[in-house]
Amino acid sequence: MPIQKPIKRSQLRIYLGKKYYRLKRNWEWYTDGKRYARQKETAKLKHVIFTHKTPLLRKLKDVDMWLQHNKVKNLTIASKTLNGLVLKPGETFSYWRLLGNTSKRKGYVDGMILHYGKVTTGTGGGLCQLSNLIYWMTLHTPLTVTERYRHSYDVFPDSKRNQPFGSGATCAYNYLDLQMKNETKTTYQLVIYLTGTHLVGEWRCDAPQIRTYEIYEKEHRITQEYWGGYVRHNKIFRKVYNLNQELLDDEYITENNAIMMYAPLLTGGS
Repeated sequence: MPIQKPIKRSQLRIYLGKKYYRLKRNWEWYTDGKRYARQKETAKLKHVIFTHKTPLLRKLKDVDMWLQHNKVKNLTIASKTLNGLVLKPGETFSYWRLLGNTSKRKGYVDGMILHYGKVTTGTGGGLCQLSNLIYWMTLHTPLTVTERYRHSYDVFPDSKRNQPFGSGATCAYNYLDLQMKNETKTTYQLVIYLTGTHLVGEWRCDAPQIRTYEIYEKEHRITQEYWGGYVRHNKIFRKVYNLNQELLDDEYITENNAIMMYAPLLTGGS
């Protein structure tokens, strides 16, 4: 299916759209009947189900490093807000319901934001690294992702990529949310912290893991669209294994279609 050319919207249209979708989300939070997780525990649950880390600082083409350092400040605040969160059976995790608006009053500073495929700045910028981390970890658990938004633009060439393209989750307060529901009979706990070099996350549980997961992509390709731009496509799947490494299932997860903002034959790097 051809990907439509991006629509250039006026600043007024963008402003009014944000207001509408934010009000809509606030209404949903209080009327949708979900039990949202909010309890935090300092004591860690016994079993580590999955852990992952991503580097805090990356040299990106045409991006000033002060934005990267400000991102670390924002990640520090957000990580403290989420660290220790307990997700009980039947509860739903909502990224933005927990974090709230990223205001300067809370200590957030200007960081990098991707807006319609372009690098800009905004208070609280850089928190997509945290939502990406949480989504990737969640794919390695039995938790059910109920809401996730793909990145509409592929802004930077691959550089030392060790995950499939499109395996993250973009975020924008509060209408582009990341949500997952605990439909198991066990309790999970999210642990988030920063080291000197990395953002680190863990999903922990009060019972040992009985399944393992392998996330992979299919049908990765780049197409040139009728309007002249290039679009990157793939589909994400995961294999489910028991503790004897016997394949139990091969599940479809999602499909990605992202408009490329760089030459398709450009190699990875700064």
